[in-house]
Amino acid sequence: MIELVGIPVLETANLRLRGPKTADFEVMAAFLASPRSAFVGGPVSRAQAWRSFGHLTGHWLHRGYSMFILADKTTDAALGMAGPWFPEGWPEPELGWSLWAPEGEGRGLAYEAALATRAHAYGTLGWKTAISLIADDNLRSQALARRMGCSRDGSFTHETFGSSQIWRHPAPETLT
Repeated sequence: MIELVGIPVLETANLRLRGPKTADFEVMAAFLASPRSAFVGGPVSRAQAWRSFGHLTGHWLHRGYSMFILADKTTDAALGMAGPWFPEGWPEPELGWSLWAPEGEGRGLAYEAALATRAHAYGTLGWKTAISLIADDNLRSQALARRMGCSRDGSFTHETFGSSQIWRHPAPETLT
């Protein structure tokens, strides 16, 4: 197994936000095969999940940043992903989040991770703005965006994922 080097590790109260490990694929594949993945283009086959995992990993190489794995701070179990993201076809750089493991839900972990990765994008990466693309029916992610101070800023239609709402994050200089 090859481990990517140079990926920062961010620590929060409950999470270690780290680069992907091959073992994380199993949790991601199970999520992407389930109805819970409907807001991120699923359910998909295991083969398509592998392609998505490669996309996540390759983004680190080609962009120098990517989504971090949300790992339980005690067990290192992968619970989901969150972070800066700008794949081909996106309208502009995004901060995204997705909880894969049901045991990660309802604990505020997506919020915790999204705040930490936004601070990383603004501070370390020097981003001046960011959006989050959220499926029209994904009320939980819309609520999280509102909690983070985001506001609706139009719509975007992706050739594969369809229609989503654009949520604009507050500018870095306005955050305390």
